[in-house]
Amino acid sequence: MMEKIKPLRKSQYAIDDRMQREKPHGHCPHPLSGPDADCKLCRIEVDKLTVSFGAQMPLKDVSLHIHCGELTALIGTNGAGKTTLLRALLGQLEYKGTIRHLTSDGRPAAELRTGYVPQQLEFDRSTPVTVMDFMAGALSRRPVFLGVSRKTRERVIAALTRTHCEALAGRALGALSGGELQRVLLALALTPQPDLLILDEPVSGVDQNGLETFYQTVDELKHKNHMAILLVSHDLGVVERYADRVVLMQGTVVKQGSPEVVFDSPEFEQVFYAKGGRA
Repeated sequence: MMEKIKPLRKSQYAIDDRMQREKPHGHCPHPLSGPDADCKLCRIEVDKLTVSFGAQMPLKDVSLHIHCGELTALIGTNGAGKTTLLRALLGQLEYKGTIRHLTSDGRPAAELRTGYVPQQLEFDRSTPVTVMDFMAGALSRRPVFLGVSRKTRERVIAALTRTHCEALAGRALGALSGGELQRVLLALALTPQPDLLILDEPVSGVDQNGLETFYQTVDELKHKNHMAILLVSHDLGVVERYADRVVLMQGTVVKQGSPEVVFDSPEFEQVFYAKGGRA
């Protein structure tokens, strides 16, 4: 039986539905000052997105905004269409409707970079490949068996430092804990710096300490780099603590807003409790 989630705090970056409607179309809710004031990507607008596979329609008329400087969480029961929406955003599925990548002044954002952290990495854990080898192979065209150049080594250490796991560089990839491995994958997803970071149930099966370390790192990166983050998670406690905006899905968007707005809504009650639904 699921324990009902009650909000613990109001997110300093949350935007409720009324505020969203009242803001001008080109408004960025988290404007920056200084040299980074003009966001390369201010928001992603999804308008009436529909995905169908023959007679099946896993997504219908999905409309939502994903903003820079915010962590937007997709929640819903199994089969709600969360993964399908991610695949559409990544360009892996055909769809009807519109996905727009816009700057703060409403112009199309060019050359959008997307970082992706999967639920888990499938590999042979007995392999002798180190974290340095793994990262260098992904970030350089030079074969790892020829050695890692000083420039690539410095780049790898800089990437791992961003997620506080530079000390893991010499460790075997297969010897890492679940939380350590996910922070390495996060470091890779952040190199080069993405405009949109997608986290697809990134800490499934990770222990509590690893989970908290991962999300604290993500929260720090969000504030420092002002990036848009899209999270799919079944952990409603994590969503309540770290999300700025929540999108409740059941084949379409049935409710969206701050964690407080969504978790206290009758739509949330109906999806997760009235019918015994599970995240």
